Amino acid sequence: MATVPNNPLDQGATVVITHRVRADKHAEYEAWLDEIAPLCKAAEGYLDWHIVHPIPGLTETYTVIVRFDTAAHLQQWMDSPVRARLIEKVHPLFVTSDDFFVSSGLDFWFTPGGAKAKVPVRWKQYLVTWSAIYPLVIGVPLVIKPILQFFGAPENHLLTTLVVTGAVVFLMVYVVMPNYTRLIKRWLFS
Repeated sequence: MATVPNNPLDQGATVVITHRVRADKHAEYEAWLDEIAPLCKAAEGYLDWHIVHPIPGLTETYTVIVRFDTAAHLQQWMDSPVRARLIEKVHPLFVTSDDFFVSSGLDFWFTPGGAKAKVPVRWKQYLVTWSAIYPLVIGVPLVIKPILQFFGAPENHLLTTLVVTGAVVFLMVYVVMPNYTRLIKRWLFS
């Protein structure tokens, strides 16, 4: 049974599901995804669904990220008989099991590899996020502005801010936080 943390502000909840699929079962798993996706998307409170496919020859792990409007709606989907039946159906295709991590807010940045991981205390999350964003907010505009000028983009504060914030978020999610949290994990999770 999934355990969704209490979310007093009901600002939504996300589940990150990892399925390590047997090498010869990817086609069957993809067909299963086609079966479960519309049922999940029809669940009350559903917001968003993303699949990160494995890299052929390197990994067998699929990552499915599903967002709901409230923790209660996510809990309802994760505990639903429909999902339980479909997980039971797909289980023979797995190398491991149905692993997942449920979070609200930015907790996903602080989740080490593996599901059902503990999350660091909020004040540490705050310090780490702030210390990662600060240099990006200082440095990224120094790179982006000349690039926009080089390509002849008009001098526009809104356009520059849009591109800079997009670059900062991209770097935070895909580059900085995965490496930064790995580097300081001993302190972060102590």
